[in-house]
Amino acid sequence: MMRKSIVFLLIFAFSYVSAQESKPREGLNVGNIAPELKYKSPEGKKIALSDLRGQMVLIDFWASWCGPCRRENPNLVSVYEEFKDKKFKNGNGFTIYSVSLDRSKDQWIQAIQQDGLVWKNHVSDLKFWYSEAAEKYNIRAIPSNFLIDGDGVIVAKNLRGANLRDTLEKFIEK
Repeated sequence: MMRKSIVFLLIFAFSYVSAQESKPREGLNVGNIAPELKYKSPEGKKIALSDLRGQMVLIDFWASWCGPCRRENPNLVSVYEEFKDKKFKNGNGFTIYSVSLDRSKDQWIQAIQQDGLVWKNHVSDLKFWYSEAAEKYNIRAIPSNFLIDGDGVIVAKNLRGANLRDTLEKFIEK
């Protein structure tokens, strides 16, 4: 009886360890779980990245003072409108989690309005390049982004222009 118990425990332990190793680890590479972010919206409400699980999400690092970011925003608006209601292989719908590296709340809000950034997930700690989110994601230049699936797994990085649209197309459920 003792021998059967030991064999059972060994099998159970091996199965548990194997199952743990098959889960993606948190990190910044494709295939990793995207690290959690939870910051305040312009209205002061905390929005967590994990609140968006179940959708394809583009984590977009930008700022009102960043010319290349502002030039990319019309593309983001277009892609958001095109894909927000699509069914993906691992996610229902598409949204954007915009992380601003602004330090002025007024300029941040004004840029959101001017550029027509209609999605609701805008966050910032208003710490400029000292942003905790930028530090956590090792952001050294903007615009920068990470595309994550419905499970929070990073599936692509630094997508702009047609490349973002083409990548999203690949994940649409056929």
